[in-house]
Amino acid sequence: MNFDLKTYLKEQQDVVNKHLDNILLQFNNQNQLIQAMAHSLMAGGKRLRPILTMAAALACKKEYSPALPAACAIEMIHTYSLIHDDLPAMDDDDLRRGLPTCHNKFGESTAILAGDALLTHAFNILAEPQILFNKYPDIQKRLQLIAKISKAAGIKGMVQGQILDMQADQGENLSEHSKLKHLEKIHTLKTGKMIIVSVEAGALSVGADQKLIDKLNIYAGKIGLAFQVADDILNIEGDPVKMGKAAGSDIINNKMTFPGIIGLDESKKYANNLIDDAIKAISRFDESAQPLRSIARYIINRDH
Repeated sequence: MNFDLKTYLKEQQDVVNKHLDNILLQFNNQNQLIQAMAHSLMAGGKRLRPILTMAAALACKKEYSPALPAACAIEMIHTYSLIHDDLPAMDDDDLRRGLPTCHNKFGESTAILAGDALLTHAFNILAEPQILFNKYPDIQKRLQLIAKISKAAGIKGMVQGQILDMQADQGENLSEHSKLKHLEKIHTLKTGKMIIVSVEAGALSVGADQKLIDKLNIYAGKIGLAFQVADDILNIEGDPVKMGKAAGSDIINNKMTFPGIIGLDESKKYANNLIDDAIKAISRFDESAQPLRSIARYIINRDH
């Protein structure tokens, strides 16, 4: 049976967007803070992380509804990280998803607070999902989700990866092999940890056993690194109109990238090998894992 990934992604994006919109509707949309949050949260985007959460739940238990609170919380955390990444003190970007970055539209102070609000409210969604969701994990599983997601987003995950990325120029005297290992470490933390926890959260939300979760975590670790390799390639070859942001910024900013270390062709081979390994890790899952397999291929074949 052929799997239509394009249709699947659109349907799942619509589900995520509906629930994120419902979260924002709990607040006064005349409030500038809420407007800034909505500007970034509802600006579109691939919704890859929440879709992975839902797909992992589906692969384990043939349903994803109990995973929706975690999926939404993870997307809110991801959006907070984008708002802060775009700030002048970080990457100083003008566009995000084809729109002015949050700080360009609302000012730096409001953008910082909008990011803070998205991060903190994400954990409220996990703690009190009954306010907006019909199905959700029991309290013990929610405590596990809060622990795992906060760890992945924090000083042992995304935030630590971000600081290492900002300091990456300090590795300019390293050998090529050492640079590659350092870059892998950066993106395993900065991008990979949140992608791993996205998948793990879906499985945990529907009560999957640890053996299934272990296989899914291997899959997620591989696609997380491949995602960043593909991003580095797109920064060179991508169409700025499709990406919604400028191309070539990595070269201009002298950032450490996979093509910069091992070359463009080797980076493409590396990404393909990672995806092959990811799909192999979930080879014993049945057809319900087809979305996960197709998403893995999409990660390195996307144009934005």
